[in-house]
Amino acid sequence: MRQYSLILVFAIIASLALAQGQNEDPSFSSSKDLVITHASVTFDDRLDQLIFSIEVEGKAGAATPKAVGQLDGAPVLGYVFPTNLKPTDVGFGSTEGIVALALTSHPDFDDTPLWDENSDQDFANDGLIWHPHWVVLREDKRVAGGLSIKQFNPETEQVQLPPTNPGMPMYMDSPGFPVITDGQVIRVVVPAYRMNNRTDFSFDAVTAYMQVNGSKKDLPMLGVYAVYSVASGDLSLPYKVAQ
Repeated sequence: MRQYSLILVFAIIASLALAQGQNEDPSFSSSKDLVITHASVTFDDRLDQLIFSIEVEGKAGAATPKAVGQLDGAPVLGYVFPTNLKPTDVGFGSTEGIVALALTSHPDFDDTPLWDENSDQDFANDGLIWHPHWVVLREDKRVAGGLSIKQFNPETEQVQLPPTNPGMPMYMDSPGFPVITDGQVIRVVVPAYRMNNRTDFSFDAVTAYMQVNGSKKDLPMLGVYAVYSVASGDLSLPYKVAQ
């Protein structure tokens, strides 16, 4: 885990030193809506659910990306919980990488085809609404943030994804857990059985800017280009689940 911690520290430094994503809103870097003041995961044994929470200085979820009108270059904003969970704990096959629960907003596309987050009976127009993804992150020096969602080649690789995955060639799932924004706090509620009943893991919390790439072979499909705030300050995953 120390290896992954160092990778994430590198991501913070790189995001400050290298070029940022071309469609990043410049206001994000100074937004209090993305400055983390507290993070927690609490297990409610009465309901057998885990509540992931991030508290910020401003209003949680108020900052959202502006649409660019296409998938290539589409901006993605995220409140992210890196963990020491195993990919197999959340439905992926065995693979290397950092399992993270990412709460995201991206107005240019919808990657939750099973869920209608805004309840308008259109399942393909909800990208802007904050929603969760399980992802597996890997080190990636091609992008400023030093990380990307792990990809695979569907023509040559057979990988195991959760049945709720959005159909993209990445280690990504769209599990449909409810995300709630309430003043300074953004929360997501996860049934324990959807995490292999793991209630003893370590975690951290990050706010970050990501961007989709659909045209450049030398860049990842979804890379991290900027890290705005880190709950622990050093991404050492120091936090434990409160029982």
